[in-house]
Amino acid sequence: MLSEQILIRENNVQFFNEEIIQQVRNYSRKLEETGKLSPEILTYIYEHQLFKLFLPKSLHGAEMPLPEALAIFEEAAKIDGSFGWLVTIGFGGNFFSAYLNENIAEMLFLPENAVVAGSGAITGTAVKQENGYIVNGQWQFCSGAHHATIFTANCKIEATKTEVEMVRSFVLLPDQVTIIEDWKTFGMQGTGSHSIKTENAFVPAERTFDLSQPPLLFPDYLLYKYPFWQFAEVSFAVVALGVGLHFLEEAFAALEQNRQRRQDPSTERYAFIREKFENAHDELLQARTAFYAAVNESWQEMETQQMLSEEMKKTVSKASKKVAKVARQAAHEMFPYLGMAAATQTSLLNQLFRDLHTVCQHTTLISYEE
Repeated sequence: MLSEQILIRENNVQFFNEEIIQQVRNYSRKLEETGKLSPEILTYIYEHQLFKLFLPKSLHGAEMPLPEALAIFEEAAKIDGSFGWLVTIGFGGNFFSAYLNENIAEMLFLPENAVVAGSGAITGTAVKQENGYIVNGQWQFCSGAHHATIFTANCKIEATKTEVEMVRSFVLLPDQVTIIEDWKTFGMQGTGSHSIKTENAFVPAERTFDLSQPPLLFPDYLLYKYPFWQFAEVSFAVVALGVGLHFLEEAFAALEQNRQRRQDPSTERYAFIREKFENAHDELLQARTAFYAAVNESWQEMETQQMLSEEMKKTVSKASKKVAKVARQAAHEMFPYLGMAAATQTSLLNQLFRDLHTVCQHTTLISYEE
């Protein structure tokens, strides 16, 4: 049975203090309206190196293990969905530093405010030139575009007489891109996941990379050997998890407030809703436990084998999709019992519901199995 004070976390370790939690939550509505983090929140991120926790120590990063970082992602998403997504994406872009040469990696990632925004879509073209490429294209869903110092974009390189068409990733600088403010989803509005466009931008060859090849730098940092697809899956899954846990906390508070305000004489009604809540909550915690077990097991395999087996990749993928699915289902289970507050667009419950469903639309979290 649940106590009146819900303790979602499995341990008492917290990365974020109460001051920043309240600051972010107080700004949450403004974040939805503007799609931009406030200067004060960005300053906190820079001072605490939240965008550098996945960088190696040689680039003044924390070189953090994946399981430890995921707990921070979850905590950030539980504070606010858009904040959690931007912190997670900011972490994740560090992955690309290992695929560049040392000088370029230092130039791009050493600055205090260094952070990547980009898209995985292959919606650009590149024409090979001497020492580089001419790049044109437009890319959607570049989260954190307004505070990014680095943009990554995938392009098809036009075939020549001697080479077949191929795909490569390109690093664009802020003065080479135009931000198109077209992020119009019903949730996660604060992520500023706008499109970017570039026209006839010259990108030197050393600012390009190929994720299908082994990394060039930091051979001792296990994270950069972790398969990129599974890395993306687990990163996005914990955002869904954090938002889902926050939704259930707010749902529980709303249920208790409604019970006390109405002084409902029907004990059966409250018992029915309470049981619904406890079942949804327990199922999500079970999925959370299974998810972290899969992640920890995969990290142990990386430590011993320096790679993931195909079976382990499937295990991680399945656990990631499952925890996101259970979080979404938990919100669906509770939504009908939360009254008009949940259906009111300006309420926190409504925002959390919208954020959770938007996160779970990401292709890495969609399962085609029961």
